Amino acid sequence: MSFDKTRGVHTWSPLASTFNTKPNKLLSLQFTSNGSTGLFGLPELQEPEGFYLLKENAIIETQDLVDECCSHNRSRKIVEVFDELSDTLCRVADLAEFVRIAHPQPRFSHSAEDACLAIGGLVEKLNTHRKLYDSLSEVVYRGDKFPTTDVDKLVAKLFLFDFEQSGIHLSDENRGKVVRLNESILTLGQHFMTGTLQSRAIPKVNLSQNIRQHFAIDGDNIIVSGLFADAHMELTREAAYKIFLYPDPHQEHLLTELINGRHTMATLCGFSSYAHRAVNGSLAESPEFVVSFLKLLAKEIMPRAKKDFAEMETMKKSQYAKSRNLAPWDVPYFTSQARRSKFQMSGSDLAPYFSLGAVMEGLSNLLHSLYDVTLQLQEPSNGELWANDVYKLAVVHGSEGVLGYIYCDFYERQGKAHQDCHFTIRGGKLLADGSYQSPIVVLHLNLPPPNWGTPSLLTPGMVENLFHEMGHALHSMLARTQYQHVTGTRCSTDFAEVPSILMEFFALDARVLATFARHYKTGERLPTQLVEKMVASKSVFGASEMQLQTFYSLLDQRLHGEERWESSTTTTTNILEQVQNEYYGLPYVQNTAWQLRFGHLVGYGAKYYAYLVSRAVASWIWQQYFSQDPFNREMGEKYREEVLSHGGGKPPQAMVGEFLAREVTPHNMVEALMMDLDHKKVRVESALSL
Repeated sequence: MSFDKTRGVHTWSPLASTFNTKPNKLLSLQFTSNGSTGLFGLPELQEPEGFYLLKENAIIETQDLVDECCSHNRSRKIVEVFDELSDTLCRVADLAEFVRIAHPQPRFSHSAEDACLAIGGLVEKLNTHRKLYDSLSEVVYRGDKFPTTDVDKLVAKLFLFDFEQSGIHLSDENRGKVVRLNESILTLGQHFMTGTLQSRAIPKVNLSQNIRQHFAIDGDNIIVSGLFADAHMELTREAAYKIFLYPDPHQEHLLTELINGRHTMATLCGFSSYAHRAVNGSLAESPEFVVSFLKLLAKEIMPRAKKDFAEMETMKKSQYAKSRNLAPWDVPYFTSQARRSKFQMSGSDLAPYFSLGAVMEGLSNLLHSLYDVTLQLQEPSNGELWANDVYKLAVVHGSEGVLGYIYCDFYERQGKAHQDCHFTIRGGKLLADGSYQSPIVVLHLNLPPPNWGTPSLLTPGMVENLFHEMGHALHSMLARTQYQHVTGTRCSTDFAEVPSILMEFFALDARVLATFARHYKTGERLPTQLVEKMVASKSVFGASEMQLQTFYSLLDQRLHGEERWESSTTTTTNILEQVQNEYYGLPYVQNTAWQLRFGHLVGYGAKYYAYLVSRAVASWIWQQYFSQDPFNREMGEKYREEVLSHGGGKPPQAMVGEFLAREVTPHNMVEALMMDLDHKKVRVESALSL
């Protein structure tokens, strides 16, 4: 069944109208209100102090469940008890973490933070509860006294792995070392992250007078706070690059200690390296697979990236009379220049065709085409929301009914965290009475708010990002896992991005865009030529961008792999130089240390490759199932049943291989990425001929 792409739509749907109108529901600022519910419909959270009650109840329930796990008279599978234990803690911890970050009222955010700390402390105690570990370990290695399924066994192993990451299976001495290393790694990471954002000051006499005015000036110093990648003057970009990325000995010390600490901790826990620990249970399954994939990708992408760099160099020579060779500080600038000059358009020109209401209507129609699912507005109760510009959606299946709820916290506001992300508030799981605990998530964005005359208008980049985050939400909504521990996005990092990146393919498909891109005032459709050019502009210099990500990923694997280095004679900058010169198309610039500004080494240590693996799998799925018809219900339902429904409850490499009917190998994934790049090249050439 396909969405009718030809019918004219002259009026906005109720969904579109609501998202195109400034919310006018008054948010009660009272902490108590007769007839009100609390945050997310929880009566305890009519007042901030309700977090104390939620926390205390969770602690009591946790103790009962721990006792049940350790009892010889246990009357159900141990994995069921562990999952209920996990759900009890997560329903408080996940909720509190979101409220801590997002609630504008300090009383709520502070109470939520107290609950986070309390539950975090309880989890730390459980991670060192030897009797609890022994009970689980006995079942994993010798079997439960109740019949178990493959899913039961997998989830039990995942719980055991979580335990063993804390070193509970080690001797008291080594377990103490692991605990201390974890604390040290956390502290080092926090300090390193702070350092990545620090501005750099140099005497202004060290800079040419003709570029000083481009930087902030503090007395006799120039302050450089970024790479100035969009600066027209090459000298400005070069100066910013060399100053901002100049090696910082303290950052080098922090990064080296962080990496060495991770390696020591991993080897104490029985892994060959930190990369082996990080990749365990993932789609890639081993660092050897990851490195093989990345090296093959680097080899295949290099000729295409060289063509990109050659075109950039030609642009540079035509723009500057005394041009030098292309350098790393030129790449972002000329990529942006090429997108504008080739297609003579900007995101702001297209924004009137992408009102938030139009995009949400397009998403709902697409989901109906693929999964028989629609997004339906819900009227929130008094006290249910944390801000008056939040929308509540029910995700409704044609025959299954309500699958879950999405709270849309889309707009910028004072004090709001500047991060676009998906928060799980409550995970889905099968309950003891046979009913299903419906998932609840928040999509947290920073879109421009509407005013009384104009809706929120999105640039193409914002549209793509909204589709991406909705991909995560759909993973949460469409999964129907037995266990909360593996619901939706609770899967390996290198698979978690597959559903969201796949949604980007829909967002950049001209046939999908044509169903909803229309002017918010006139209803006029976005002209076909502009659609084609918009889609093509996103593909400009895609090979050089992928080469950069491949280089980043290989550096991450090198730093966290088995092969160690003597830090007294070799620095992470020396390793950066080696990897860049081998795997990136532009040579290393002496006396720069890009890796000391790369915060992803903290949050995604040994996992930075995950984005490329996810993109490869998403490309593969798109090409095989949706590229011919992005509205195909049969393919959508197959994807839901065989992939999304499992969440993290099935080994990802096996699941993907079965779905694609082809073995997941480095070669096949690289092939999918190259096919995608070749399709994008054709798209660019076609759009330029219009």
